[in-house]
Amino acid sequence: MNDLEMGVRRFGRVNWLGMWTLIKREIMRFWAVWTQTLLAPLVTAGLFVLIFSIAIGPSRGDVMGVPFTVFLAPGIMTMTVIQNAFANTSSSLVISKVQGNIVDTLMPPLSPAEIVIGYLVGATARGFLVATGIAAGFVLVLGISIANPIWLIVFIALGGALMGAIGIVAGVFANKFDQMAAITNFIVTPLAFLSGTFYSVSALPESLQVITRFNPIFYLIDGARYGMIGVSDGAPWFGLAVVVGALLVVLVLAWWLFKTGYRLKS
Repeated sequence: MNDLEMGVRRFGRVNWLGMWTLIKREIMRFWAVWTQTLLAPLVTAGLFVLIFSIAIGPSRGDVMGVPFTVFLAPGIMTMTVIQNAFANTSSSLVISKVQGNIVDTLMPPLSPAEIVIGYLVGATARGFLVATGIAAGFVLVLGISIANPIWLIVFIALGGALMGAIGIVAGVFANKFDQMAAITNFIVTPLAFLSGTFYSVSALPESLQVITRFNPIFYLIDGARYGMIGVSDGAPWFGLAVVVGALLVVLVLAWWLFKTGYRLKS
């Protein structure tokens, strides 16, 4: 294929058709089993809120000027979104490596950046669908009115992209399902749970507050909480800067892994 033909097919320097095909594949992966990938997270989020509201809600009182259940809702939603975004990219890569068909992704004329974008769009789409369902449920059941919808959309999108990118890195490093389970159980889940999901960090000792503020997931949850109910532990603009910075770092790492073929081509 000469340069002219390649240029026409790729519409310049981007293989739009190939990238869209990868995006469509990633979306169809989770859409085909929507009861597991979309419905199950909604049920889990609802159970979290129900259990916490029954167990400690009446005695907890207000948190940052809002009822505890209302304070809890955006944290539960964001935690569910980032867990699903991470699972989307990491499981896709690990399954492809275990089944031996990762070559189907690496051989087409897609650049490393196009592959990363394809995976990320799929993860972000899953995160948005999960967030939409959970947010609708909270609005109807808890009577929450979205305080700052633009901020909420921004942080949900960044959360899906960041954890999708981290899922790419984890999926490249993991060669077996038990390795991926170890990454999820000992890294991703603790970071999500210890990030202000169930509490305000202002209630923590000073030393733990400092540690928490080094966790980028804290800023995702804090920003989404500001977007949904209008309260937060920190300034949303600062949280936005931290999350964007973390996303850029992970994106560069993901791009480099596909560029070099590390643990993919051997």
